[in-house]
Amino acid sequence: MTNFVLVYTGGPGMEQSEERRQEIMAEWGAWYEGMGAGIVDGGNPFGASKSITSDGVSDGPVGSPPATGYTVISADSLDDAVAKSRNHPHIKHGGEVSVFETFTVM
Repeated sequence: MTNFVLVYTGGPGMEQSEERRQEIMAEWGAWYEGMGAGIVDGGNPFGASKSITSDGVSDGPVGSPPATGYTVISADSLDDAVAKSRNHPHIKHGGEVSVFETFTVM
């Protein structure tokens, strides 16, 4: 098994009603429950950010749209990680999920 990082972009903002946020969070909970032991790190949403480049430091993230959070899962292959993520509730609510394979270098 290999670890894969799911990086979230876009999706519903916090301007949703409390009821709607609870519905969406319940969908996320069901997805996590369905993944079971495949969840390595449940992750978190991202907050404020700064970018560091050779030109210095600036407010905000690199890239557009910016990353909004992450989860780390375990899967047999990149294709398996994608298959496990295709029904992710973030996608259902207008977001995107990028799947990155990780590997140990140290």
